[in-house]
Amino acid sequence: MKIKALLAAGALLATQSFAIVGIGAHYAPGLGTKMNAMDAPAPVADNVSLQHQGFDGLMQGFGFKLWVDLLPIIDIEATLNIQFGSYDASLFVTNPADGSVAEVPLEIELGGTPFGKANPKFVAMTGDLSITYPITFLPIIRPYIGGGLSYHLNSFVLNQKFVSSIIDGTTQEMIQVLAQVDPTDPASVQAAQEKTQQLGEVMKEKVQKAALDEGLNTSIGGHILVGLRAKLPIIPIAAYTNFKYYIGGDYPSEIDAGNMTLELGIGLAI
Repeated sequence: MKIKALLAAGALLATQSFAIVGIGAHYAPGLGTKMNAMDAPAPVADNVSLQHQGFDGLMQGFGFKLWVDLLPIIDIEATLNIQFGSYDASLFVTNPADGSVAEVPLEIELGGTPFGKANPKFVAMTGDLSITYPITFLPIIRPYIGGGLSYHLNSFVLNQKFVSSIIDGTTQEMIQVLAQVDPTDPASVQAAQEKTQQLGEVMKEKVQKAALDEGLNTSIGGHILVGLRAKLPIIPIAAYTNFKYYIGGDYPSEIDAGNMTLELGIGLAI
């Protein structure tokens, strides 16, 4: 009788520990993703070049999750993760009169992302729909494995091709004026210095506008995952952790995707 009572109590405890629906928020770093830096400034027009740095190791991120438990066979999760890595980028404008170079650090705002104007960022947003198989005989904790589909959205990288594409008639006219400077004329040299700074600022504004108008790249892939969810009886709060490995998805050529994400979160479970 005691054994039956213990089994019944354990079953009741396990039943009370898990909910049908949950919603949560989590920390979601991207693991192993790298962005390759440019070795040297690359020309984008006469007297104008661009260089960007890179990042590696860990993309910061956050996300949100909705899960539905369909005991005793499968559970379903829907997840949105937003991850980002910052990098430095600058325009370099050469004054042909004296060979001096003016550096113009770039700040941009990316359309379609939750970030304002700041140092350039590579942003990856991923929506996952997962089917998981839970291990249900344990009270309080629930390990599971699974997989599903992933919808990827990611931003462009501020590179030579992108900046070259924004050169227009106004910019070309300023470049031509700068090229006609007489290096033997002090007044002309002084004017060239002013034109150099002016050209840098005009280019910066054009880069900022083009970046805001640039859309996000989209692709579809898949993922596999292992995870663990924990919830005390009665209390409608659950903690969870997931490790995901992604298969497929398109990225800019400068990005070496690590394809791994860790989710550490807490949510309301009812």
